[in-house]
Amino acid sequence: MTSKEGDRDAYDSTLHVLELAKRGDRSAARILLARALPSLRKWSRGRLPVYARAGFDTEDVVQDAVVNTLKRHARFDHRTVAGLRSYLRTAVINRIRDLIRGSRRRGTAVEAGDDLVGVDASPLEQAILRERLDDFLAALQRLRPADRQAIVWRVELGYSTEEIARRLGKSEAAAAMTVSRALARLAAAMGR
Repeated sequence: MTSKEGDRDAYDSTLHVLELAKRGDRSAARILLARALPSLRKWSRGRLPVYARAGFDTEDVVQDAVVNTLKRHARFDHRTVAGLRSYLRTAVINRIRDLIRGSRRRGTAVEAGDDLVGVDASPLEQAILRERLDDFLAALQRLRPADRQAIVWRVELGYSTEEIARRLGKSEAAAAMTVSRALARLAAAMGR
C-alpha cells in the first residue's frame, strides 16, 4: 500500500474501514484499533486496583488487550464499531481479572519505607550472644574429640545425617545416635 492509500484509509469513514477489516485487510483493522484506543484508554482509567498493579498501569493493560486482539484478528468478526469497542473493553476487563488473580497468588507488593528498624542486635543482645558463644566454646572444649567433631559437622557446618554417616563410616541411624549423644553431652557441659 502506498503512503497515499494509507493516508486515504486514515481519513475514510469508520464504516468503510470496518468493511475493509471484515474482508481481512490488516491495515484497516489497525486503523480501527487506533480509532478505538482513545476512548478505551479513557474508559479503562482507574479500573485496575492499586493492589493488583505489580508494575502495570492502565496503558499496559490497554496495550495487552490490543495486542491480543490483533493476534485473534482472524477469529474476531468486526460487525460494528461498537462491537469492536465492546470486545476491547471485555479484553481489558479480562486482563484486569488476570492481574487481580495474580496478585492474590503472589501477594501485594509493599514499598519499604525509610523508617525501618535494622535487625542488628542491640548492645545488650550482642553481649548475651557473646557470653553464650563463650559458654558454648568452653563446653565444646571439655568434650571428647569425637563428640566435638560430630557437633561441628552437624551444628556449625550443617552436614546431613547421611554426610556424617559417610564421614564416620557408620549407618545413618548410628550417625544420628552419635550426634544426638554428643549434643546431650554438650548440653550437660553447658549446665542445661
